[in-house]
Formats: sequence, structure tokens, C-alpha cells
Amino acid sequence: MACVLRRVTITVAAVYICGGGESSKQKLNCVKVNESKSFVGAKTGLLRQDHVMPMPCIGGVDEDVDVLEEHLRQNIPRRKQMVDPYRHGEIVDEGFGYRQTVVIRSYEVGADKTATIESLLNLLQETALNHVWMSGLLSDGFGATHGMMRNSLIWVVSRMQVQVDHYPIWGEVMEIDTWVGASGKNGMRRDWLLRSQATGIVFIRATSTWVMMNKETRRLSKMPDEVRAEIAPWFIEKYAIEEESPEKIEKLDDKARYMHSNLKPKRSDLDMNHHVNNVKYLRWMLETIPDEFLEKHQLSDIVLEYRKECGSSDVVQSLCDPQFNEKIGLNGHTVSSQILQGNGLLGALNQRPLSYTHLLQTKVESKNEEIVRGRTTWREKKHGAKLFPS
Repeated sequence: MACVLRRVTITVAAVYICGGGESSKQKLNCVKVNESKSFVGAKTGLLRQDHVMPMPCIGGVDEDVDVLEEHLRQNIPRRKQMVDPYRHGEIVDEGFGYRQTVVIRSYEVGADKTATIESLLNLLQETALNHVWMSGLLSDGFGATHGMMRNSLIWVVSRMQVQVDHYPIWGEVMEIDTWVGASGKNGMRRDWLLRSQATGIVFIRATSTWVMMNKETRRLSKMPDEVRAEIAPWFIEKYAIEEESPEKIEKLDDKARYMHSNLKPKRSDLDMNHHVNNVKYLRWMLETIPDEFLEKHQLSDIVLEYRKECGSSDVVQSLCDPQFNEKIGLNGHTVSSQILQGNGLLGALNQRPLSYTHLLQTKVESKNEEIVRGRTTWREKKHGAKLFPS
């Protein structure tokens, strides 16, 4: 089947709203695409642009037009961009990294006016995609490059760690830096730093490992040479979190202290790769922790180890087990918790967990299949404490 080559003419005209003199004039862009007009706000632009767009070899003409419209609406760059004014992003670190400025919105915070951990993970994911966007490598997939699309490959995360020192507050302006590096022969590492624009203090550090999956077979795949050639020039040796030998997360079983069953994904939980978004996994984990603990503690560290994707028809079970302190300090000395058993005050202090082990799994026929293992670490909330004391 022959490919379609179309010329798209975009005409930009300056118009003014009448009825208020020079001071009330408002400049608009009139965009004319194939005899159809629309008006959108803009600052500057060329008066005329002619784009020749090669169309994919797909079905009929109607499908070609749909793809053309999608390309026009997304405006995905085909070459590396240094600045993206629409997303408040720019290329940094001598051309390797990406920095985006974000404002914490009202719908991204909880009752305490600080950003929720789910909102923060969504921001990390968004900046990662925007980094690929500005690189000129983004194809039609969810962060997939042109070479990945030709090989029917998608990205899946295999491991992620997030360390939270401070939580942004509503209305706070934050800067998020992200960059990539090699992880073994067939993987890619992506790191993030999230800092306050006002102070420069780092709030969050995060690192993740990504591998490729065949979109048709849903099996992990080696990295093709053409994909490696695309992304390897962006790799740098820089780490947000140093990990020499990550501690393995133990697998929970039915003896776990807390359990939620019959969790079913909703349509809104699925991403563009048609599996449950990893932020939803974290929500299922946190919902298993007792409310009385969550009211007095704040999440400070998350480690997630992904084992299997979760689809819309899966029924999920969330297991959670507290990890109790084995030792506590007493008058400057370290005392074994076993010695303190039976002592009401000290025993109560020792039985206060600061971390939990998690497991999400699905039941397939007569066996359970792991989706993700996790470990969360917590600290007590300090009400009324200043973040930056004078």
C-alpha cells in the first residue's frame, strides 16, 4: 500500500477585538487548516508555515486524515528542542537532562495542603515523557521512540525508589530535573530531583529502572540496536540515589497482618499501554495500612519491584505486614526488644512500626501471581514545625 504525502498549509493572521482603543486590542492567531478556521491565543509566530508531513502506511484515506489531525494537535517535535514554553521546560546538563517548572495545584494536595505522594509520582512520570518529547525521539506510543514503534516495543518499569525529605505545599513552585543512563545491557535508568525554586533545597530524589516489552506478546524483549542508537547518546553517569546492592524485598503470604481482596481496576486506572498505571499500585498498597497509623505518620521512602503487569480484568489482592523495630535506644544504650517484652511503656514504644512490606497479587486459576512487591518507610508527622527555620 502506498504511503500518503500531504501538504498542510497553516495561515496565521492578526486580528483585533473592537471597541476599546489601542489599549484593549487583543492579538489572536487564526489557524487555517484545509479550509477550516480556528482562533487560539498566541504571543508570536510566523505569518505562514508550510509543512510537508509523510503519513504512515495505514488503511484508508479517512484513517490518514485522523492521523494527520492527531499530529497537528499534538505537535510532536521531530528534532531536538532546547526550550518548551508551553510546558515550562528546557534542556539542561549540557544537553542531556531536562528541567521543568511546575506549580503545585489545589487538586494535587491533601487535607494538610501538601502534595500527595500519588500527585508527586504523576509529576515524575509527566516530566519523563516530556523529556522524550523534547528529544525529538517520541513516536505515537507512551514514551516509545520511533525504533520502538517499528519493533512493537513499549517501556515497562521494573524497579522504582522514591525518597521524600519534604512535601511541597499548595501553590509552591517546584523544579523537576530528570535524566537517563544505562542499566545493564538491555535496560535504562531514569532519575529525578525535585527542588524548591525559592530555596533550591531538594525535596525528593527518585530513581527507576526500565525494560522493554513486546506490545503483542507481552513478553520482555532485548533492546534492538536501532533503539540503542536512538537513546544511548542521552545516557549520562549521574545518580539521584546511590545504591550499590539494593536490599531484596521479601515475599508476603496469607499470614500477612493486613489484607484487602477483590480490588478491581477501573477504566480510569489504565494508561495508554492498556495496563494499570503504577501510581494506582501504590494507592492499593497504602489503603491496606491502618488509618490510625497514616494519620500520625508521613511517607519518607518507597521501593517498588514490579513483577507482572495488571490488566483491566484482573482481580487484585493487597497484602501488608508491619516491620517492627528490633532495637530501641534507652539512656544512650541499645536494648534488644526481646528483653523489653512485658514492660508496658518500653514495650509499647518498641511495637511502633516505621516500615511496611507490601505485595500486590492476582489469582490465576489455582495460584497467585505477583504484580509488585513494595516497602514503605515512614516518619512521624511534625505539626507546626518550620521547614526552613530562621
